[in-house]
Amino acid sequence: MTPAITPDWSALDQELEAWQQAGLQLPLWWRDDDATEVTPQLQQLTETAQRLGLPVHLAIIPRDAQPELAAHMQNTTDLIPVVHGWAHKSHAPEGEKKAEFGAHRPVQDMLGEAEAGLERLKSFFGSGLRPMFVPPWNRIAPEILPWMAGLGYCALSTFTLRSRTKAAPGLVQINTHLDPIDWKGSRSLLPEAQLIAQVASQLKDRRQGRADTREPYGILTHHLVHDDRIWGFTETLIARLLAGPAMAWTYDERIS
Repeated sequence: MTPAITPDWSALDQELEAWQQAGLQLPLWWRDDDATEVTPQLQQLTETAQRLGLPVHLAIIPRDAQPELAAHMQNTTDLIPVVHGWAHKSHAPEGEKKAEFGAHRPVQDMLGEAEAGLERLKSFFGSGLRPMFVPPWNRIAPEILPWMAGLGYCALSTFTLRSRTKAAPGLVQINTHLDPIDWKGSRSLLPEAQLIAQVASQLKDRRQGRADTREPYGILTHHLVHDDRIWGFTETLIARLLAGPAMAWTYDERIS
């Protein structure tokens, strides 16, 4: 058996040292998508978050959410429920990128489902639910954004750097920035060197003022499809960030 090669973290370590020398802090948050029920993978996610001291914003698919999930989450502060679309069903035409809330449907239909998702998860989690909308596949039609606050949402989360603080009036944008999964290839972990270089580059851009330093830096995971490599890298990365300039961040609509 070929021994595992230890990844070279030096580029990230150097960037974290630069942050500390500059007296900077990095708000760090974690979002994990596609939950509906209690599974061994969800239990592993819970235990990992507890070890790290970084709660997970669990994006739950409202239509398929099971009552047992709410019962499980009542016993932990390490999982924070947020709304993940409605049914995680793509309505995009064949050949286009998948989207449940893309520009392929009447606005009223999408708003109805977004409202239904919020209300269904409120019935499970009550005031513990954070009014953050996470569109499946991180895609959402801009036409519906001005209406989201009126439904009761206070935040929108997709992927990559946000272009502005608010997606619409009353709707703060809080994105994720690193997804370790090779979705278009092995569906295991992307090359570790690539991921380490990406994080180091993203943090350097923030430190040098080329990116929004106020937006929390977001890790995006999908616990149901993780293998050991994905679990291991994610935990190691988060631990390294928290040992440096990062501080655990969770969304609270009262201070957004």
